Amino acid sequence: MLDFAIFAVTFVVILVGAVLYLYPSSRRASGIPGLNPTDEKDGNLQDIVNRGSLHEFLLSLHQEFGPVASFWFGGRPVVSLGSVEQLRQHINPNRTTDSFETMLKSLLGYQAGAGGGATEAMMRKKVYENGIDNTLKNNFHLVLQLVEELVEKWQSFPQGQHTPLCAHLLGLSMKTVTQLALGPRFKDDAEVMRFRKNHDAIWSEIGKGYQDGSMEKSSSRKGHYESALSEMESVLLSVTRERKALQSQSVFVDALLQSSLTERQIMEDSMVFTLAGCVITANLCVWAVHFMSTSEEVQDKLYEELEEVLGSGPVSLDKIPQLRTQILPAGSERDGQDRQTDPRRSPPSGSGRESGSACHPQRGI
Repeated sequence: MLDFAIFAVTFVVILVGAVLYLYPSSRRASGIPGLNPTDEKDGNLQDIVNRGSLHEFLLSLHQEFGPVASFWFGGRPVVSLGSVEQLRQHINPNRTTDSFETMLKSLLGYQAGAGGGATEAMMRKKVYENGIDNTLKNNFHLVLQLVEELVEKWQSFPQGQHTPLCAHLLGLSMKTVTQLALGPRFKDDAEVMRFRKNHDAIWSEIGKGYQDGSMEKSSSRKGHYESALSEMESVLLSVTRERKALQSQSVFVDALLQSSLTERQIMEDSMVFTLAGCVITANLCVWAVHFMSTSEEVQDKLYEELEEVLGSGPVSLDKIPQLRTQILPAGSERDGQDRQTDPRRSPPSGSGRESGSACHPQRGI
């Protein structure tokens, strides 16, 4: 009788576990309103694809469930904060992992995190923060130089000529990010063009090919992606060895070389930093310039503030924190509520948007 009871209890436990595993709709991020996973392996990935972009998916998610909502990215529950006020309440200065970095490394086939527990993760975070701070201090003059070159180019255009905003600002971001992260090797436009070619191939497949599975169905696309990834990795490894021999302390990769990271880890971190950094920087610049261009009131306010803070002196890194004006899209709220601005309602001139991204790579630098 006892044997039967033990068997019966074991069977019920296994049955309940199987039901929870096989029916993902029964799983929900604990206590947080949101979507159940539509697929055991992919979570709500197909819902994101169906919406056209992560931006559109998050807008619909918060419209349905409020400023704090959950969804599933693969087998991992994710909580999205849709208001500035909620974000302020949940900022954790001791956070040692970044969800975007983890996701991107996973898509690239890299190992997320260096291992070693919380202590090593915190040390690694400090390496990144100090590396970025020192890189900006050492190279801020270079940022200003590249920006001034683009401004002069725009000023030379005849009145009324179309300005390909996305193409130019993506080119600016690539020149800036590569030189600040990897060094003067990327002052050569030919190097930047090669970087851009591989960057575009990798980013486009990560953004779409992995999501809808189309890359796996095309051997030519998969081969093109793998070739671009391999070439990019080879360049980054080469740069790492060159910088190690110089023993310099002026760019981001130099800070990584001073840590206990392996050569492979430095290459992977440099890949993530440059791959995502170029697109994020370009998109931020595109929409900032676009929204400024739609409001003369904002332009006047910014001009007055720049005159007040900078005067007749040059732009300097220590004065930037004194600038207070925020550029908000028309119709957005300033009270911390979720901003439901859809970029597709008012795309910037020359955006060439595709798959929900503000910038689509075009020819030229």
